[in-house]
Amino acid sequence: MKRWIPWITTLVVLAWLYPAARSPKPGADGIDTTAFGNLPVQAGGRIKPFDTLARNSLLIINGKQVLRQDGEKISATRWLLDVMFDAKTADDQDVFLIHNPEVLGLFGWQQGERKRFSHNELRPFMVQIDEQGRQAAEVEAAQRSAYQTAVLNLFNSISLYQRLKNSVRPEGVEALSPEIDEYVAKVPAGFKAMMARNAGKEYDREALGSFSRMVSQYEELHGSGFLRPIPPNDDNPEWYTVGSAILAVGTDGTLVPGARTYAEMGDAFVAGDAEAFNKHVATQAESFQQAEPKTASRTSLEFLFNRVDPFYRSIGLYVLAFLLACGSWLASRPAGAVLRRSAFYVLLLALVIQSLGLLTRMYLQGRPPVTNLYSSAIFIGWGTALIGLLLERIYKDGIGVACASMIGFITLVIANHLASSGDTLEMLQAVLDTNIWLATHVVVITLGYSSMFLAGMLAIIYIVRGVFSKSLTREVDISLGRMVYGVTCFSLLFSFVGTVLGGIWADQSWGRFWGWDPKENGALLIVLWCALILHARWGGYIRRRGLMIMSLFGGVITSFSWFGVNMLGVGLHSYGFMNKAFPWLLGFILSQLVLMAIAAIPQKMWRSFKKEEVPVDSE
Repeated sequence: MKRWIPWITTLVVLAWLYPAARSPKPGADGIDTTAFGNLPVQAGGRIKPFDTLARNSLLIINGKQVLRQDGEKISATRWLLDVMFDAKTADDQDVFLIHNPEVLGLFGWQQGERKRFSHNELRPFMVQIDEQGRQAAEVEAAQRSAYQTAVLNLFNSISLYQRLKNSVRPEGVEALSPEIDEYVAKVPAGFKAMMARNAGKEYDREALGSFSRMVSQYEELHGSGFLRPIPPNDDNPEWYTVGSAILAVGTDGTLVPGARTYAEMGDAFVAGDAEAFNKHVATQAESFQQAEPKTASRTSLEFLFNRVDPFYRSIGLYVLAFLLACGSWLASRPAGAVLRRSAFYVLLLALVIQSLGLLTRMYLQGRPPVTNLYSSAIFIGWGTALIGLLLERIYKDGIGVACASMIGFITLVIANHLASSGDTLEMLQAVLDTNIWLATHVVVITLGYSSMFLAGMLAIIYIVRGVFSKSLTREVDISLGRMVYGVTCFSLLFSFVGTVLGGIWADQSWGRFWGWDPKENGALLIVLWCALILHARWGGYIRRRGLMIMSLFGGVITSFSWFGVNMLGVGLHSYGFMNKAFPWLLGFILSQLVLMAIAAIPQKMWRSFKKEEVPVDSE
């Protein structure tokens, strides 16, 4: 039976993942949102599928990647289609998330069960939102009140919504294709009249006036929209907005390929003609495939990545691995061994899926795995899972799996919250977009974070099992001590090397090896604390209980170095400020201090030591 465990586990997980990887069918109205979501667009400084744009935009505005309206689920892509092509429908959808009572009070509303409101409901208050949002934007992020943060978020959400709504077609236009035909027909006469006027000659005032009005409309469409859905060509190396593509029409009436396609696509969507809409989407996809085959393959990969969502899938696997590991401690020996092996293979599968997700992100960005706070959380969980698997392979007691899966779960939840700010594959911060020394520094020091957190989690297992249960046998006591000691050595090595590499990069980029920046100080504290733990252990100043208490505080120092210094709002590494993270960071620190206090209780009062299977203050 044991040899079939990995195969059975693998088949179950693959069966779970298969529906996510499968392309969904068109909805009841026949609109192929999947094909449209796969189309590429340039936005936010990079090329991405419309699916990514829709998910990130809805997440910023709504707080979720799926819109619920009148009891029905609306996908992010379908919502974006409504916003871009059918503004009347989109304006009635409850999409804007508002849960701050002071912001609701600004509109004279009371806080209730409703947390999301439509654009039409907010329309009468646009002046107040604009005024309050601009005032809040002038305040430093670290100094903003909860009200200022909430009203600024609403202001930014409305700005994003309006730019999406006016990116592909002018608001209020029912049929754009006939207007383009009219504009193309007026170009020769209008251009001729304009040239004659500029030369001081007689010109057709009516032809020039009509032409100028339409030019102004498309210039406004170009200026208000930040989406560039039409790829470059021989005449222009930059991606086109729909407005700029229409304005680029030649005097012979030749339009940039794609301009008419998007106009006809929108007209078909507004008319509810699913067949025509799907046809125009297919035409645009084929045109892009021929013009930019490499970019098309990258956007298709990102579209698949979004659909599978490997990091979200890994969360479930980490929870399952943790439960199986805990079950192995409670079950009898034969059943416990089966559960422990199952937990090992589930953790292995979670690591494989997370690794594929990391590799995909690296390919899409063309960068190392750690580029921002979001990716650092992903990588810390990955590194912890890898080290946990090695520990489990050596000790075979379920502890490595339990600790690694718990940290993997927590870090992925943190990453999920960090993703709420928008595109996690965004262009790098300037401080991170440099040479190989920075790339290696960030990766190596993040592995140091992983191992320090793992040492802290092992210490938690030791204290909880020792104080509150009778399961801390002498064998477990010794193995946990060895694990924490070994992981601390690993952390010291990687933290020290990572800090030195960071100094080399700083010397090349900023002209100094060390500047006592808060982030540098945090990294140095980790190195010094790891060295202090090891020296205290070597010198006999602490035994296993002292090792665990110091490892807990090592997690506190690491959390401050990873997140805390970013919240100070000073220094060269304050690019990741998040005021919502402060209560969670404080809660984590307090929990570790409480555990340290519990661990300081005399060991003769611990439940596991009362039965005298483990010598008090054991070596």
